[in-house]
Amino acid sequence: MRLSGRRESENVEDRRGMSTGAKAGIGGIGGIIVIALMTLLSGGNLTDVIGNVVQNQLQGQVVEQPSGGEKEFSQEEQEAAEFSKQILASTEDIWTAQFQEHGMKYTYPTLVLFTGATKTACGNGSAAMGPFYCSGDQKLYLDLSFFSTMTTSLGMDIKGKDSFAYAYVIAHEVGHHVEYLRGILDKAHQKMSTLNTTEANKLSVKLELLADYYAGCWAHYDNEQYQSLEDGDIEEAIGAAEKIGDNYLQEKAQGYSQPDTFTHGTSAERMKWLKLGLQTGDWDTTTFEEGDLD
Repeated sequence: MRLSGRRESENVEDRRGMSTGAKAGIGGIGGIIVIALMTLLSGGNLTDVIGNVVQNQLQGQVVEQPSGGEKEFSQEEQEAAEFSKQILASTEDIWTAQFQEHGMKYTYPTLVLFTGATKTACGNGSAAMGPFYCSGDQKLYLDLSFFSTMTTSLGMDIKGKDSFAYAYVIAHEVGHHVEYLRGILDKAHQKMSTLNTTEANKLSVKLELLADYYAGCWAHYDNEQYQSLEDGDIEEAIGAAEKIGDNYLQEKAQGYSQPDTFTHGTSAERMKWLKLGLQTGDWDTTTFEEGDLD
């Protein structure tokens, strides 16, 4: 993406380098990888969307403490942090304008950069979950190591540090914030609490696909205003969406997929909705059908 000269958001809370008292409790590195694969780009209120599964994996309370000195970060990590702030700033500008056009007010979420584990209003957060949004505090949480995970563990073809695929990760979580501001997230969570697991999963999928769609809408307007997308950017993001589909991740982790356990959508669905948002920018389109949230 072309981001030269673009501003960085100030709505960022940098917790990187803070030590925590969290116990591992995840079954070793193999367990962490499986959990990361199965919960990438988790959205909404963690305790609502993925319930006790995550909480059972995270044993003990996260207690954050200063690391005892200023943490030094590599150039690569600092560049990733600056990129993330630029993308967040862009989402602020785009969604503020879009909400105003619809007679609504957009309030900014906060991006929390952390290392390893951190406290959230939705419970204990871990890098093993992948990036996530918590509606309880209207913050999106990101351990920057996830960007390298996208290439090393998921095999995504990322061409550079200013990758549109990386931007898609952040824009997706901001998409959950848009859902929250529009009242969709709370309605979905309330409905999910009354359903069995299979039916609740279906609503979770629709939330995730809608966040993909909103990410595409953001990119549509950002490119319209700044000509920010370069050759290959769209294909790169679509390829990333393919590799975070539930079917792809489950087959990678266990050799087969279980559709009734899907919470984020198939590769084909995720690619479809991201691409549709990119093409149209019509953010009134929704994945939810009449009666879904009643």
